[in-house]
Amino acid sequence: MNKTHRQWLPLFPNHTTTNNRQPSLSDARHIDGHNHRRTRYTPDTDRRTPPPEAQNDTMKISTAAALAVTSFAGTCHCWSATFHRHSGAAFSTRPSTFLFSAVEDTATAPATKYADPARYLSDHPNNNVPPHIAALVGKGLHTRPSHPIGIIRSKIQEYFASLPVQYTVYDAEDPIVTTTQCFDDLRIPPDHPGRSPSDTYYIDDATLLRTHTSAHQSEHLRSGADAFLCAGDVYRRDEIDSSHYPAFHQLEGVRLFPVEDMKGAEGLKGEAWTDSPECKAIADDLKATLEGLMDHLFGETEKRWNEDYFPFTTPSYELEIKYEGEWLEVLGCGVVHEEVLQMADRGDRRGWAFGLGLERLAMILFEIPDIRLFWTEDERFHSQFREGEITKFQSYSKYPPVYKDIAFWIPDNFVENDFFEMARGIAGDIVEKMELIDEFTNPKKGKTSKCYRITYRSMDRSLTNEEIDALQDELREKVADLGVEVR
Repeated sequence: MNKTHRQWLPLFPNHTTTNNRQPSLSDARHIDGHNHRRTRYTPDTDRRTPPPEAQNDTMKISTAAALAVTSFAGTCHCWSATFHRHSGAAFSTRPSTFLFSAVEDTATAPATKYADPARYLSDHPNNNVPPHIAALVGKGLHTRPSHPIGIIRSKIQEYFASLPVQYTVYDAEDPIVTTTQCFDDLRIPPDHPGRSPSDTYYIDDATLLRTHTSAHQSEHLRSGADAFLCAGDVYRRDEIDSSHYPAFHQLEGVRLFPVEDMKGAEGLKGEAWTDSPECKAIADDLKATLEGLMDHLFGETEKRWNEDYFPFTTPSYELEIKYEGEWLEVLGCGVVHEEVLQMADRGDRRGWAFGLGLERLAMILFEIPDIRLFWTEDERFHSQFREGEITKFQSYSKYPPVYKDIAFWIPDNFVENDFFEMARGIAGDIVEKMELIDEFTNPKKGKTSKCYRITYRSMDRSLTNEEIDALQDELREKVADLGVEVR
């Protein structure tokens, strides 16, 4: 993917982003270790007997399997040489219904105030929020103290509370933001694929469900905040597999440095600024801070830094850690771009920012194999976790899958995300995975055919062939709305 299209999105190993779409984690984002042959398949074939590698009726995952999650991970919407251990600072708790300290257990109530599907559904011609997405908003998983997402968030805030700088915490903000907040204020260009309705859920022409927590960065800078963390649920249309979900969680961090510390760089712009000792000092502080965070979460571990590109930071970096013998990319970060600060009316200041995906870290640390599990209400899942503790997920019975294939001729403007979203809208979370298994072009017709295998599986019960046939028939009928010709 063209790096100019990246947001807080470090690339994970062995991943290629297709269709020039906005890279997205949910967090451990793309798990697919199989190289499928280009074999012709009969459309809509019922494949209730799983292939050999899938013949396993229990949810089993070990440390090695968790590493498989990360080694095949795709992109996560994300944003240090010595482990810092500081003390004395606590989080700010300035009065606000949208502001909470790391130790307050009441954060869930305000976070869930947005659980009103009617806010996100309308008759506006450009509203593309489906009911199943509207129903996810306001769950507040990141503020639940005994939920894996909430535990990771709390541990990150715990680390920042130990630093000498005081960080304000925002973790219950309105998920509806403007296009200015989400894109323009962050120097994301008008042709960025992330602005496309195939990637983003729009409420109307000017508002949308935030695609990243960076959408709140400028408003907090403009309000006068000098150091803050911002956590929340974000939404993005994406492919379907065990590490992709249209709703996930991120945590953003920003720190501005005192004006007196930057006196030597006053008035510097462009390369003159990025080459200055002051810019290097900010980058060094950023790296030391984030390396300390990784040690806090994973234990002392080997790390390495790579240069990267994000529209809103320069210079930009990605951080990798060595965990259980494997190098894993965990976050993106950088020195805040001077134009971002100017647009936020903070052009006299300099600082750094980072972003990371909470699901990404939780899947690794808790060894959770399927991102859908974070959203389950099953007590067999929730009873395993306790506030402040990282415990390995113990698998429980896994119901058998049902495999269905669907093939069609595609138009020139076909977008996979639209197809994936349609399937998820029809079948909901029982769609476990959708993968392209065959593609060919007929030279005589000048047409291209794609064949997808859909894995249906419930985490709560066995599915019947009859109910899946009904869902598949509905999908075959509705997919014609995308301009395809079913084979």
